[in-house]
Amino acid sequence: MEEGNNSSQKGFLLLGFSDQPLLESFLFVIILHFYILNILGNSAIILVSLLDPKLHTPMYFFLSNLSCVDICFTTSVAPQLLVTMNRKDKSMSYGGCVAQLYVAMGLGSSECVLLAVMAYDRYAAVCQPLRYTAIMHPKLCTCLASTAWLSGLVTSLIQCSLTVQLPLCGHRKLDHIFCEVPVLIKLACVDTTFNEAELFVASVVFLIIPVSLILVSYGFITQAVLKIKSAAGRKKAFGTCSSHLVVVIIFYGTIIFMYLQPAKSRSKNQGKFVSLFYTIVTPLLNPIIYTLRNKDVKGALRAMLKGSVWGSETL
Repeated sequence: MEEGNNSSQKGFLLLGFSDQPLLESFLFVIILHFYILNILGNSAIILVSLLDPKLHTPMYFFLSNLSCVDICFTTSVAPQLLVTMNRKDKSMSYGGCVAQLYVAMGLGSSECVLLAVMAYDRYAAVCQPLRYTAIMHPKLCTCLASTAWLSGLVTSLIQCSLTVQLPLCGHRKLDHIFCEVPVLIKLACVDTTFNEAELFVASVVFLIIPVSLILVSYGFITQAVLKIKSAAGRKKAFGTCSSHLVVVIIFYGTIIFMYLQPAKSRSKNQGKFVSLFYTIVTPLLNPIIYTLRNKDVKGALRAMLKGSVWGSETL
């Protein structure tokens, strides 16, 4: 997006679902509620993981990082989307679009790596229970979480920097819900073969490789669980991993659909709904799945709420 073209001077028109006013009004209400619930749910997970000593374990350390990524990821998209959906003027500044491009790409990439790290943590817990605390020591957990955050930052700097250099030849209409790399590549008025190839390579690194590692981890987990003699033991072991696996399937399934297709062949409406799903819906599913299926988190939340109520009554 060269400085001399109209897009850099006037910004973009973020069209979203403006061609379907009734759908846009309906989605505005849904997205607003999902965003509020996302902030509340993920913030609650971070809070209980910090305040309850029983939750000071690798699993909840990574879960807190995932909740933090989800809050930031959705916040990079939802507020701007709600603003443009609620007004006739669909304009978005060039600087705002570029900032959203970098932040959303970085956080999405970090979540891809973090989910793979969480699969390794579940592998260690199920397959190496006696050595779990020795394997997942605090230094390693910190290193793995830092790698997830930094890898997202690096790929965002590389991928987005290549994208913003593409000339758009005055194109201002961004027929999408937010500024995303595949959509901006599609707007370019020059040959984008290199950019698409680079995006494909980045997608393989941050999507296919983590998914492969997750599948390998769950292959070992399945073998270990099947060796457990008691049905109750097998059920408990599968229960510790099923929540993570549900999130993985939903998140990777939608994002792979968006990023591993040629930019020129992607359906506009399909792309909008798919992006809506992994930026707005999936981040809300994390706290719902983990809290509804996890007795420790539910117990910690009840204790925290009782403590706050008791504290307010004594004042």
